[in-house]
Order: sequence, then structure tokens, then C-alpha cells
Amino acid sequence: MSNKLSFPKSLAYLSVFFAGAAFTLPVTQLLPTEASQQQEELRIAQVPGNTSQAVPNNFIATAVEKTGPAVVRIDSTRTSSRGRRSRQSSGIGSGFIIDSNGTILTNAHVVKGSSKVRVTLGNGRNLMGEVVGLDDLTDVAVVKVSANNLPTVEMGNSQNLKPGEWAIAIGNPLGLDNTVTAGIISGTGRSSGVIGAADKRVRFIQTDAAINPGNSGGPLLNQRGEVIGINTAIIGRAQGLGFAIPINKAQQIASQLIAGEKVAHPYLGIRMTNLTSDLKEDLSRELGLRLSTNQGIVIVDVARNSPAARAGLRAGDVIQQIDGKSVKTADEVQLAVEKTSVGGNVQVAVNRGGRNVNIRVQPGQFPVSQG
Repeated sequence: MSNKLSFPKSLAYLSVFFAGAAFTLPVTQLLPTEASQQQEELRIAQVPGNTSQAVPNNFIATAVEKTGPAVVRIDSTRTSSRGRRSRQSSGIGSGFIIDSNGTILTNAHVVKGSSKVRVTLGNGRNLMGEVVGLDDLTDVAVVKVSANNLPTVEMGNSQNLKPGEWAIAIGNPLGLDNTVTAGIISGTGRSSGVIGAADKRVRFIQTDAAINPGNSGGPLLNQRGEVIGINTAIIGRAQGLGFAIPINKAQQIASQLIAGEKVAHPYLGIRMTNLTSDLKEDLSRELGLRLSTNQGIVIVDVARNSPAARAGLRAGDVIQQIDGKSVKTADEVQLAVEKTSVGGNVQVAVNRGGRNVNIRVQPGQFPVSQG
């Protein structure tokens, strides 16, 4: 909620560790299958000497055949300056074509700092792509190439995903083009704070399908070959912990970027944490905060000139409700604010030194780059 952007070392964005790359960017129940569906997926393999052997259809291969031609490789370069010296660095990422006229979705961190990128199609054809727009806060970007009749992906629905469903990732990890990995959906709704990316505004899909540097921006598919997410991040110190942006959210952001609109991200400008009795003692001792309750979300800091500061919220206020609805965690507060609008009104009920205070705040535009 603060306007101070940071990216913990524990989380590695995927376009950082490319072979030869020098970016310094900050470092996701089995699908229900009825018996009739299983029977439909069986095909008779013409095996010499055994013409009646039934072999199950490989749905992963089918999904890849369906979607793979629309997955692209993105090579980007950026120039940074230090004093009088300029340095050029390069990176590799992935993307996927969403319309036959060459609109491509990828990650913002794959193309950030570049106005042009090189796009390699699945058939090896090379095209120059223009970065239409990007949104740092959700890590979504749109690239456009001049071409017609291109293969496209089919969009799925990320709204009702369940842990245990199949997940298939396609991308270009470490320059190995058109690499396919498979696993399951390990979790949904992972908050940015939980995975160590507090400066992002995404409820991530977690998967154990192998994701490596270069997979950034590539599609995460369901078993039908439909895109359900954009592969985005890994936790570097772990194995099998990859994260993807839900495709519903990515499409919402992309539509605004394509229309040339500025993506609105309401924020209050506070740093907060879930209050416990132990934390209460620490905050009282270290920051001199006078707290009269052991429950709620305590505001630890208020950014200068932020909407919260202008409205009169203070460090030590303990948030109890947002717009009349009780909140119990900092994640719930952030989610509630995300659902508001920039310039609208939000009623924040806080406990201040034992008194209940209602404060009206007008959320502002989160101060991030949207190149």
C-alpha cells in the first residue's frame, strides 16, 4: 500500500538470469474427468502384432499442438547509464499471440526499457515488435508485430481454478525454444505479499510445472490447451514454486494498454501489518506507538503527501473495517482498496488510542511506471 517500490531478493523475476543477460531486474485435483470423457480420449493405436491395444490420448501433446505455434520468443535490449558510461544489456523472454494481426501478451519485466523487441515465431520467422504499453504493478505488457494470419491462443478462464488441476507451461527457458513442462495448479489467490513481491498487485496462480529463466511471459495452459495464466516468477531458493498472473486479470490490464489508457491502481499510501500481542509490544517499544487493541491491522507508516496522509490516517491507527466490512488481515485491506476507484471515497474505521474513528479517504493513483 506504500508508494515505495521494492523487490525482495528471495523472489527472482524470470528474465534476470539468462545466459549472457545482464538485466538487474528483481528476481504457480486433477481436472474432473468423467468416464465417458476418458473413453472419448482413448484411441486405437495401430501397433504391429497388437492392433487392438488401446492407448490413452496424450492430452499434453494435444494441448501443445494446439497452442504451441502461437508461443513466441522475445529478445529485448536496454541501455542504462552510469555517469558518462552507457551499458547495453539483453534478455530473453516469452510471449503468446492473442490475435491474428500480431498482438502479443508478455511480462512487463521482459520488455521494460525497450521500445522495440525482436519476436521469433514458432516457425522461426523473425519480426520486429513494438512495445504498445506495460504496467509494472501487474507485470503485464503488450507487444505488436506487423503481420497477418498468425496463429493464436485460445483464452481460458482463471476465475475458478482449483489446486490439483493440470498445468502446462510453454516458453523459452535459457534459450531452449518451445520447451514444454507440466504439473498441477498448486494454489490460487497467492497474494503478492505472501510470495515476497509486495510491490505487485496480483493474486498469483501457483504451479509446480517447471518454470525457469526465459519462461517469463509465456502461457500457462489447462489440459484443454487454453491459456489460464502468464508465467511470471519463481522463488529462487525453492523448487517447484512458480507463479503466474491469472489470465482474466492480464486480459483486463491488456485491454486498457491496447486502448492507450493509463491503468488505474487505487492506493492509500500506508504500510501496515497484522497486529498480534507480541507485535504490539514491539511496536510500542521500538516506534513508540500507543495501541489499545490486540487485533486488527496496524498502520506502521503513512507516506508523505499520500491520500492517507491527506485524510488524516496516522501510524498507530488500527484498521477495523473498510466501507463497513470487517477486515482481519493486511491482504484483505489491500484487496478491498483494489476494488475501489481512483478519486472515489473509502470509509476506513480505525481504533485510535482506544477510540473508534471513521475516516474518509480518496484513493489516489499508485505512482508506478506505465511505459
